[in-house]
Amino acid sequence: MNLQSREQGTGNREQRVIAALGFGVLLLVAGCRQDMQNQPKLIPQRGSEIFADHRGARPQVVNTVARGQLHEDSYFYTGVVEGANGYREEMNVMPFPVTMDVLKRGQEQFNIYCTPCHSRVGNGLGMIVDRGYKPAANFHDQVRTAQPISHYFYVMTHGYGGMPDYSAQLTPEDRWAVAAYIRALQLSQSATAADVPSGVQVKELKDIADEKHLPAGFAQPWMLPGTAIQAYPPVAKEGYPAMAPANPADPAITIPKSKPAPAAAQ
Repeated sequence: MNLQSREQGTGNREQRVIAALGFGVLLLVAGCRQDMQNQPKLIPQRGSEIFADHRGARPQVVNTVARGQLHEDSYFYTGVVEGANGYREEMNVMPFPVTMDVLKRGQEQFNIYCTPCHSRVGNGLGMIVDRGYKPAANFHDQVRTAQPISHYFYVMTHGYGGMPDYSAQLTPEDRWAVAAYIRALQLSQSATAADVPSGVQVKELKDIADEKHLPAGFAQPWMLPGTAIQAYPPVAKEGYPAMAPANPADPAITIPKSKPAPAAAQ
């Protein structure tokens, strides 16, 4: 191959390269048109001319439910059922079996969220009550023991009186577990040896304290900080019935009336 042929081949390659580059530039320029930018599309929270109601966001299709929010068991999620008269009614039924694990979970959540007001024994005289807050419900009085178990679930869900709702802190499962534990607390206050299943050994708290090398006062009524009032059994405060002593040989506990505040100086 002579020199002229080599030069001619080199020139052809350069022309092909230039042509390819030019074609690529044409494609790039063609893709920069505003048609794609200005194409009709829906932008959240903006109007739209596509639909008759001029709303870009479309309403949810009727009778559709998000995943995990079907809530087929209405009683489990609300604590009430539709009665024959059209009113919502509470029931004394748990929506699932109560096992020891359920009661332990209920005790855990009760001690976290409920004891500041209701105390660990549920007598309504928790720590913040001892510091001047309004007494909470006593789970052991006749009114509360007669209430169905779903009542406690409903109150935890919606709140009642001075009590806020705890639906954000407690899942439905935990609310039911706490309700079951409250019922266990109530039963514990009136339980007798006859309620213990046959073959189960019953021990005195004092004996358990000795076995576990706990202080002698472990099995005795404990005192609220800064007061002379016992917190278990249910305590007596001004305006409440006086409490019998834990030991019959001890003198009865008396609750003195509050002294009126001194008059302001004129």
